[in-house]
Amino acid sequence: MASNERFPRNAKPADYHRRPDGTKRKGPPLKSRSTQVQPQIQSPSKPQGKPAQPTKVTDWGGVAEWYDKLVGDEGSEFQREVILPGVARLLSLKAGNTCVDVACGQGVLCRYLADRGVQVTGVDAATPLIHAAKARSTADMPIEYHIADARELSFLPEGTFDAAACVLAIQNINPIGPVFTGVARSLKPWGRLALVMMHPCFRGPKETTWGWDDKAAVQFRRVDRYLLPRKSPIVTHPGKDPDTYTWSFHKPIEAYIRGLRSAGLLVDAIDEWPSHKTSTSGPRAAAENSARKEIPMFMAIRAIKVVGIQVGEDRAQPAVDAIPEESES
Repeated sequence: MASNERFPRNAKPADYHRRPDGTKRKGPPLKSRSTQVQPQIQSPSKPQGKPAQPTKVTDWGGVAEWYDKLVGDEGSEFQREVILPGVARLLSLKAGNTCVDVACGQGVLCRYLADRGVQVTGVDAATPLIHAAKARSTADMPIEYHIADARELSFLPEGTFDAAACVLAIQNINPIGPVFTGVARSLKPWGRLALVMMHPCFRGPKETTWGWDDKAAVQFRRVDRYLLPRKSPIVTHPGKDPDTYTWSFHKPIEAYIRGLRSAGLLVDAIDEWPSHKTSTSGPRAAAENSARKEIPMFMAIRAIKVVGIQVGEDRAQPAVDAIPEESES
């Protein structure tokens, strides 16, 4: 509905409410799945004197049953073909190694690593997803699950894990600094973190789209916004309840690099993964395939817990970690 469109005749303004993007809709206010958790525990490495961080959880527990069926035992097509093999390459884990999967969902990566002999700990804030993860994991799998906020990892034993992963979840978490601090605390010296997300340059919700140039016969990716942090509403189950949503928090790449560095995690690899799919028919098939190869769908960062050098917050740069919370109704 256009923003300048008037209310229909005989309708009361109170009968209409705003979606998160500002457009009008008829009916009750939108329902956010976000829930409240206890205030964060102050980390020793966290700079003092800053305002308290937001405590809002934006997990996918409200659509756990649908998501569990969608992903299944071995993951979605993108997870099986692109993400899981990519994470395995970045982490290079061997049987007997230990790994914590932060925001593990229903445990796809946990099971993938456990099948290869890795001792895995899965953490997620969504109770229904942890229950689904346990139900899909067999008794002989070396997996331990915890229901916890990704920004509250102080319960994990310090200096224990060979590796950590956070796959397709960091962009639903705000702020990200406590996640990296908690991961760094739990890693052994020289332990590594694999962080996977939708590519922040080319896959921003509502701000990047595919386009077609008839004259050049080229498919291109249009980017309307990138550098400034923002949050966007994401409908969690479009086919069932289009007015139930969670949030995606966009940050530029530099925000992730600085956040990792401040936690003592130094980046030693960045991978950009394209879609594995191929168009086999239609007049635009060749252009579509070319665009897929050129414009990555995912970005993966590997960061190492360094020892022997002093790291900390880069005060010469403006903070772009936490995005201020706003009213959701």
